[in-house]
Amino acid sequence: MKFSENWLRSWVNPNLTSAELGHVLTMAGLEVEALEEVAPAFNNVVVAQVLSVEKHPDADRLNVCQVNIGEAENLTIVCGAANVAVGVRVPCARIGAVLPGDFRIKQAKVRGIASFGMLCSAVELGLATESDGLWLLPDDAPVGQSMRDYLELDDKLYTLKLTPNRSDCSGMKGIAREVAALTGSELKPIRIEAQAVTLTDTLSVAVEDQTSCPLYCGRLVKGVNAAAATPVWMQRRLERSGLRCINAVVDITNYVMMEQGQPMHAFDAAMLSGGITVRRAHKDEALTLLNDQAVVLDEAVLVIADEARVLALAGIMGGQGSGVETNTQDVFLEAAFFQPDAIAGRARRYGLATDSSFRFERGVDFAATRMALERVTQLLLEICGGSVGEITEVAGCMPVRAAITLRVSRVARVLGVALECGQIADLLTRLQFEFAMSGDSFSVTPPSFRFDLSIEADLIEEVARLYGYDNIPALAPHAALTMLPYSESQRPLNRIQQILVARDYQEIVSYAFVEEQVERELCGNADPVALQNPIASNLAVMRSSLLVGLVGALRFNLNRKQARVRLFEAGACFAKIDNKYVQTQRLSGLVCGSQLPEQWGATAKSVDFYDVKADVEALFAPQSVRFVAAAHPALHPGRSAQIFCGDNAVGWIGELHPHWQQQYDMAQACVWFEIEADAVMQAKVPRMSEIAKFLPVRRDLAVVVDECVSAQTLLDAMLQAPVSYVQEVVLFDVYRGRGMEQGKKSLAFRVLLQDTQTTLTDAEIEPGMALLVDVLNKCGAQLRM
Repeated sequence: MKFSENWLRSWVNPNLTSAELGHVLTMAGLEVEALEEVAPAFNNVVVAQVLSVEKHPDADRLNVCQVNIGEAENLTIVCGAANVAVGVRVPCARIGAVLPGDFRIKQAKVRGIASFGMLCSAVELGLATESDGLWLLPDDAPVGQSMRDYLELDDKLYTLKLTPNRSDCSGMKGIAREVAALTGSELKPIRIEAQAVTLTDTLSVAVEDQTSCPLYCGRLVKGVNAAAATPVWMQRRLERSGLRCINAVVDITNYVMMEQGQPMHAFDAAMLSGGITVRRAHKDEALTLLNDQAVVLDEAVLVIADEARVLALAGIMGGQGSGVETNTQDVFLEAAFFQPDAIAGRARRYGLATDSSFRFERGVDFAATRMALERVTQLLLEICGGSVGEITEVAGCMPVRAAITLRVSRVARVLGVALECGQIADLLTRLQFEFAMSGDSFSVTPPSFRFDLSIEADLIEEVARLYGYDNIPALAPHAALTMLPYSESQRPLNRIQQILVARDYQEIVSYAFVEEQVERELCGNADPVALQNPIASNLAVMRSSLLVGLVGALRFNLNRKQARVRLFEAGACFAKIDNKYVQTQRLSGLVCGSQLPEQWGATAKSVDFYDVKADVEALFAPQSVRFVAAAHPALHPGRSAQIFCGDNAVGWIGELHPHWQQQYDMAQACVWFEIEADAVMQAKVPRMSEIAKFLPVRRDLAVVVDECVSAQTLLDAMLQAPVSYVQEVVLFDVYRGRGMEQGKKSLAFRVLLQDTQTTLTDAEIEPGMALLVDVLNKCGAQLRM
């Protein structure tokens, strides 16, 4: 919404500067997107009349002019413009004037003749981009008056960024009403009177869809002079509102739209066949719009038609063949109220965005429709003349404005400011709201021009806007601070994340939405949680694993020549279990590249399963976890395992499947892990134990087993054996090769035994070691000799 400050101040004139007024509007929710000057700066330029024109004696293309600028003495000015002539009125820059571009006017001699100023074109004043000569002003332009005053060039232009709920401010009437309410200034509305009917002729109107068009008003005006000149003041206001002038009748309807906020339309009555009908378009009905665009309509579009054809898209744009031209003598004026839902989206369907659709989509004041038609009639008679017929009105069920209860206590609770009933009543009165008081509450009936008011919170917002957001103190909250209990059996997630950062991982954040096919294939989720309204086809389902986001981030880095990438993410995952939606928090990591940063102290080695396994064990420490070989659709067969903490499966670890490495163009193997956040956040409460004063005893056991026997099976069996003094059992060597039978392998375990009270003797150690050997034998292991 763009408008002239001078036009606004003719309605309401607060004692504020332009910038201050813009700030008031912005803080009230009417954001001032731009505040700009109408014209560039220049001074000392006045309206002048050329009294005489003589050829310059020493130049064929120059003229010596005597110019009247409203002072006792005329000026002699040398001018080279081809259109200079006796009697014309033009802008004259006097000596000392400063024009745009810091161009200063001085007394000068032109081919021997002194020139005391300059006659100007619109280009030289910065008011046009091209010109054919001097700017010829109207014959009634007052000689000697400043050009800035004559053309109101000290005016400023406001551009408001209206939100969809403030359609009441889509006209000067609404903006002025808002400014008067905000500043307490006097509102000086235009006086509109019902025009005397001097014509008995009318045009019949029928509304077939009264739900979409609850009110339609029309009036016939005959004998108008459509070729009459649009008044300069109206042209100026329209142009400064971003509208171009067409002819007097169209300009008047556009002007009333900008003034009252009510879109209008005028038909050439001679081009109509029978009466007017408001109806739904027929399928494949065609219409050529005023912008020469041909459209094909359907039943979803509301149209204005006569007995022969469609005349206009209702609330959007008129059609060719029925518009007003300069030779039009009889016009039919239209003003209507269309339900916003009946207009919304129809303009965009045809690639249109019109001033009318902008207003009707948001809602116009249905109580002012008839008055807007009277205003158009009033201006039409003043400018174009004519005879006025009776208004034909078809009304259906108009919107009902239900009363809203506003509680004073609720206002204080929401705003944090205790306002008295009298203060609130004054604010509601300034907003022109009808209300009744009952105790400490108000029953407020929203006016017809405010479609955005429906609940108590809306009224509280209105009170806050008028009271002023700047006047609401920013109070620091007062609350008792207490130490929250901290459980040692639960570690915060950020501490787990810090462990990964310390191990050279970098955190990422990815979308919880992923592509359905990738979710099914990579994550093995046959029944993903689908979105009802996805923002994109590749973001159609909720993720059941963090792997998809990590793979995407890894590819992004690899494509940018990052040789060593270690990423992790903590986030929610979603699944459907027994027709119920389940959300779990998980921690996942993906590693690719070298084990260590490039350096001279260690040989370059690619990261492998065991490097990442160590990272996972560090996350759970001091708890111990087990890794059990298992298959996962995303992981390499034989190089993947399920992670167990106690008897509970808490995650996965393994190399990415070669199929996915090839599909995602990964030259090196990548290792991924994912664990349940709840599991890794669990911690054992520390318990005090006596520190041993005696040295531990180490015994090594080397056994031969079949390739199919896992080391973890043997470790579990030994740890569960009832052997005293055993503190630790660790696998420290695996051997295959010379001296080993085919299908066999050698596993070497370190066993630490210790007693806190005494040094162990062989007699105490050997029975325990024998028991361990017996346990290993039962698992199919043979002691290696």
